[in-house]
Amino acid sequence: MSHVLVVGAGIVGLAVAARLAARGDEVTVIDKEDGLARHQTGRNSGVIHSGLYYPPGSLKATMAAAGARSMAEYARAKGVAVDICGKLVVATDEAELPGLQKLADRAVANGVPARRVTPAEAREHEPHVRAIAALRVETTGTVDYAGICRALADDVEAAGGRILLGEEIVAARTVPGSPGAPGRVEVRTTRADREADALVVCGGLHADRIARACGLDPEARIVPFRGEYFELTPEAGDLVRGLIYPVPDPRFPFLGVHLTRGVEGHVHAGPNAVLALAREGYTWTDVSPRDLADSLAWPGLWRLAARNLVPGAAEVGRSLSKQAFARSLARLVPGITAADLVPAPAGVRAQALRRDGGLVDDFLVQTTDRQVHVLNAPSPAATASLEIAAHIVERLDATLPA
Repeated sequence: MSHVLVVGAGIVGLAVAARLAARGDEVTVIDKEDGLARHQTGRNSGVIHSGLYYPPGSLKATMAAAGARSMAEYARAKGVAVDICGKLVVATDEAELPGLQKLADRAVANGVPARRVTPAEAREHEPHVRAIAALRVETTGTVDYAGICRALADDVEAAGGRILLGEEIVAARTVPGSPGAPGRVEVRTTRADREADALVVCGGLHADRIARACGLDPEARIVPFRGEYFELTPEAGDLVRGLIYPVPDPRFPFLGVHLTRGVEGHVHAGPNAVLALAREGYTWTDVSPRDLADSLAWPGLWRLAARNLVPGAAEVGRSLSKQAFARSLARLVPGITAADLVPAPAGVRAQALRRDGGLVDDFLVQTTDRQVHVLNAPSPAATASLEIAAHIVERLDATLPA
């Protein structure tokens, strides 16, 4: 049995901790916040992704497809609200048809149950949708991810593990073993000096900084992008039964604003994607000079921006204008107007970005002796968290002496 310290009480950190505790390891989870899932996990739209969008053979593709099943099964087993209602990806003009077909082909390659449907068939699922063609994806749904985190935390504690909130990692170093003493990781936090046999960091928005504080040279920099949401008023909410997505713009690395009926019954609209002015910058007025300087000093951000000037400008315009946001939604469901939109909490995506401006498209895990650092776990990380946990535990075991 090993003692493993896990940093991060979001869904990935808790899933790793639960898996380790279930096999008999002593587990301690720390998180700087005073509650679970306070950032990316607790501020998303609750979608269980099918694996439709990701390159065949990638970890994202394989883990999302498996996660769509395992997450729904875990939610049902734990009594957490879940609804596998399926979704429509809709083409609203001729220029989007090649992109829709590409998604249909990718669904086949990734083993995702999906089929092309006619406009009339699309309206059988969503009577108010606009579409000249659509893709019906059966395994997409929604779940209460905060509830999943509470269930995972219960699993950790039931197996003897500890979850310590309000405690932030400051630094760590691996101490090699010697003939008279086993190796260990010494961890300094804001509350104590701790020792463990191994360290797993699921640091989300701060993953690269924590890695450096632990002696690693991270392969990418975290640049935060804020995703802003609205909810539809109850009257307008009747226009949407389930999930409606656009065909993604191939010039831009995000999926575009979409409509999602959550398990609580509200219809979420969004998110757009704009550079956040702080790593935990949920509004335009949340500004961290340090975080902003880090982002602007990273050459990869400028190279990404240069390649995405037109769609990037549209995202900013949508952020500053509710009317522009509503027009994007009305392309999918024509009855939606700005008067139907009520502001909802925003989220911030921890986007790992390479120096050349390339997005880290897949899950990125970096290891050193007795340490595992999750440097990139973007969507569909919540969907695939149970599969990611298994992968991380395998990577962890490989860092420990036999």
